[in-house]
Amino acid sequence: MNLKLWLPILALGLLVGWALVEPSVVRGGEVSSNLAYKVLDPIRQGNLTVFPVVAARSYDTQQFLTLDEGVRSGEVVVTEAGNAAPLVRPRHSHPVPQWQQGPGAQVNQLVLINNSKRPLILLAGEIVTGGKQDRVIGKDRIIPPESDPIDLGVFCVEPGRWTGASAKFDSMNSAMAQPAVRAKAMASKDQAQVWDEVRKAQAAVAGNLEVNAAAPVRETSSYARVMQVPGVAKQVDSVADPIQHSYQSLIGQLRDQNAVGVVVAVNGQIVWADLFASTSLLEKYWPKLVRSYAAEAVVTKAKGYEVGTKQAQAFLEHLDGRHETVDSEPGLYRHTEISGDGFRAFELTSLLPKTGFDLHVAKMAE
Repeated sequence: MNLKLWLPILALGLLVGWALVEPSVVRGGEVSSNLAYKVLDPIRQGNLTVFPVVAARSYDTQQFLTLDEGVRSGEVVVTEAGNAAPLVRPRHSHPVPQWQQGPGAQVNQLVLINNSKRPLILLAGEIVTGGKQDRVIGKDRIIPPESDPIDLGVFCVEPGRWTGASAKFDSMNSAMAQPAVRAKAMASKDQAQVWDEVRKAQAAVAGNLEVNAAAPVRETSSYARVMQVPGVAKQVDSVADPIQHSYQSLIGQLRDQNAVGVVVAVNGQIVWADLFASTSLLEKYWPKLVRSYAAEAVVTKAKGYEVGTKQAQAFLEHLDGRHETVDSEPGLYRHTEISGDGFRAFELTSLLPKTGFDLHVAKMAE
């Protein structure tokens, strides 16, 4: 055959071949396509199964500050709503703004001030302890640099206490609510249901411990402190530590493949997925996330079937919902809640300059 006729055909074949082997690239802000994420073989420990997830690409997230980093450095301040009043930020004479005593604290109101020069990420499920009650953040959002006091948007996770244990709030580096509690705050958005789920978790934890070790659990209403009782912490660590170390090692190996998240199953049932914009962002949250998954496994003792990679991949790919609710702060972030058949998904998209990508995606089974 004439060589001139073969050359265009050969070139077309090469282009098609490259299209098939090149990873899918997702433009910033788009809902992930079926090829954007890939689920890898699971890591199993007891009744907890974690599927590592790699992405088609990773984004630069160095400009963002986490709650743990901000509280630890003192650049992020959390206080009762009654202790903070609107302020005019002094730009030169005082590096940290001062606030005045307000009318009084309220259950679902905390105030946060971001004094840093970096945008702050808040994740639903992060726990802040102190004040009159421990609280859990109810929604993913971004707080601008050098912000005035803003309503943090929280739910109480300590039914039964309304006295000042400490005026200072802390993010408790390892404290992230387990998926069942996160779900009530994020999807139900109902304080009574959050309290009910906290009580269920505390009762399950106490029931799983030896009699002499269960007493400290019953002595506190704090969800966060229950998880730190020595007997409880030992159980959670026995599940979390092997998975944390295995995946931490895997993250290093998969850095070039953009390890960005996990799909989580308990007792053979997929319950949750957390996905981030970059490997570095995942690494910051991984220690507290894995303990939250382990806490869910510890309080759920029934043994189910093992779930496989194919089911986890299908769970990740199915994001087409029946209803979407969008909350946006122009130029800062967009928060999208997707309701579908048997699931709820939440996407936090950064709208800051040179971003436009999903910082965090959480999906729960219902």
